[in-house]
Amino acid sequence: MEENGLQICPQLIDVGANLTNKRFAHDLHEVLDRAEEAGVQHIVLTGTSEHSSEQAVGLAETNRSLLSCTVGVHPHDAKSWNESSRNHIRKLAEHSAVVAIGECGLDFNRDFSPRPQQQACFESQLGLAVELRKPVFLHERDAHDRFVDILKAYRDDLKGAVVHCFTGNKEALFNYLDLDCHIGITGWVCDERRGIELRDLVKNIPASRLMIETDSPYLAPRDLRPKPNGGRNEPYCLKHIAAVIAQLRGVTLNQFADDTFATTSKFFNLHI
Repeated sequence: MEENGLQICPQLIDVGANLTNKRFAHDLHEVLDRAEEAGVQHIVLTGTSEHSSEQAVGLAETNRSLLSCTVGVHPHDAKSWNESSRNHIRKLAEHSAVVAIGECGLDFNRDFSPRPQQQACFESQLGLAVELRKPVFLHERDAHDRFVDILKAYRDDLKGAVVHCFTGNKEALFNYLDLDCHIGITGWVCDERRGIELRDLVKNIPASRLMIETDSPYLAPRDLRPKPNGGRNEPYCLKHIAAVIAQLRGVTLNQFADDTFATTSKFFNLHI
């Protein structure tokens, strides 16, 4: 992007990056440098288990201007959830770096944890978010009806809710919007095979509800050139994702970046 002959870098916030993943163990500093060079002003690290949530808090505390995090237990690990888990996540959530509870929800696609345990774990974390007055960072795969039923029971008392990595259909999108949920869009929208429906739907998401994320190291944008090294997604790829969505919505990258920056800062109460 250029303005008056000068290169302008949009301000972006990545609301979902798994930077505690072992694939970043050897070059995390370079990963963060590349992100900042691409205009990423802030990254919300994702907690997906007790251990990764603890790691996310520790990493976020090393660079509070750039990093914050969520803490929670993903449905894949719901089988390990118990009262001790709840107490641990609650304690972690007291840290100033923690901006939301999650990643939590339901995944009936892989069923790595039995469904009754997924539902119990999900409800417990929703209750914790209500208690702590924190928004929730949500995961749903092939479980829309049950997910919505559970979320509805807590939604009025929740400070906020964002459906992370939305890849659903039109009905699912409008169900979430009707529940006053925010929507997180990843590089899935850059996939000409799987993202066709999503590419059409993104224009229907109000700017005040739309956030963007990489879900690094997963879901590297399929159309990005040059391709990320080793196929590993990184926060610097967020600029490409933002440009694709801006084009689909018929706005400039600068306008789209400004809108998502304002929406995300308000949702997570970020002071950047």
